[in-house]
Amino acid sequence: MATDPRSPTVTVGLQGSRCSGCSVTAYPAEDACPRCGGPADPEFLPGAGTLWTWTVQRYAPKSPPYQPPPGGFEPFALGYVELAEGVRVAAVLDVEDLDDIRIGMPLTVTAEHGVPRARPTSAGEEGS
Repeated sequence: MATDPRSPTVTVGLQGSRCSGCSVTAYPAEDACPRCGGPADPEFLPGAGTLWTWTVQRYAPKSPPYQPPPGGFEPFALGYVELAEGVRVAAVLDVEDLDDIRIGMPLTVTAEHGVPRARPTSAGEEGS
């Protein structure tokens, strides 16, 4: 069985998998390749990528099961971040201003507390 890719112990980058036969990379990690069905090995994905597409969740989900936070619901952005390995990861976009979001912007994805999150990549992080 594959390691939980959303483990809170993964703080930088993501735990994905790579097929030993056709070299396809996947996230979250899988025991078998989604393309050919062959065996897949664990693969660390650095998490650097670019925003492929996004949307803003402006309405609170229905309750239950949603539990509003103490300060009430705040709109938030969700997007797909395309990693260098070609994998697209759905993530919450941690940005200060929703108006600053642009397709193609550089982002860094992490998986903390079970939810992939992406934040803008600082100038010092680009290319590292």
